[in-house]
Amino acid sequence: MSTLALVLSLALQAAPPAKPLPKPAAAKAEQKKAPTEDVAAATQAWQAERLQRLTSPDGWLTLVGLTWLKEGEQKAGSAPDSEVPLPAPVPAQAGTFTRQGDTVRFQPAAGAAFTLEGKPFTGGALKTDEKGAPDVLRLGSVSFQVIRRADRLGVRVKDAEAAARKQFHGIPLYPASAAWKVEARLVPDEKPRMLSVPTVLGTVEEMKSAGTLVFTVAGKEYRLMPVAEEGSDELFIIFGDETNRDATYGAGRFLEAPLPDKDGRVVLDFNRAYNPPCAFTRFATCPLPPRGNRLALRVEAGEKRAGDH
Repeated sequence: MSTLALVLSLALQAAPPAKPLPKPAAAKAEQKKAPTEDVAAATQAWQAERLQRLTSPDGWLTLVGLTWLKEGEQKAGSAPDSEVPLPAPVPAQAGTFTRQGDTVRFQPAAGAAFTLEGKPFTGGALKTDEKGAPDVLRLGSVSFQVIRRADRLGVRVKDAEAAARKQFHGIPLYPASAAWKVEARLVPDEKPRMLSVPTVLGTVEEMKSAGTLVFTVAGKEYRLMPVAEEGSDELFIIFGDETNRDATYGAGRFLEAPLPDKDGRVVLDFNRAYNPPCAFTRFATCPLPPRGNRLALRVEAGEKRAGDH
């Protein structure tokens, strides 16, 4: 090998590897661009699940009665003069409720074949909804349970054949928009506190506060106070806004949001704001927006007004 060829060979071996050619700008943009959610498709899927629950044989559209119990005995059945009205196919004289303080017992009448968890129920005390799942008695398409609201105990009645369920035609929605998927910051409370939440019954329930959500819409800052529900992996928000006057349910709407990430960030997807049960039946006992949770703006997202209540 000549001296010149040897020098060139050594120089090439010592040279650093060639840098890869830069990718076109379009390729760079494609590489950095994170996949975006199809908000319309996601909202449609959410509403499909929501309507499936609402129209289920045990959903809110089946609620047909609520009777608050007095102390002592009260007759139940489908007879017009029943103290606790129950729809047919329940017999005219179906049984007797007896309230003694915080305890409610039910004694079926002869021939009234009620079941509890699929087994014949022959009478006894009923577990309320105060500490979880209540006892649910069934006969045909009709079911009932005992609910507790403050010091009141009531019989909540459902019928899978209710007209509201059979005649349901859906809930109108605002068009889904990414603009209403807002990032908020959860500011924790300095010390544990309770929120005073009014209800349609005229009572006030104390619910555990989860802090304060701070977010911005159209350059203006807003705040909402969510509720921390026992055992839930979501925040529950009861809010009102200016659309309640003419387009959405007058008493406000509900919204659920995931728990905050490690930096305290929470996504509020108002496309999933939904009507409370009271929008569909006068027998529900809905909470109302607590003080400070009525927004001074039009949240034109989520479910619009539906039902007659």
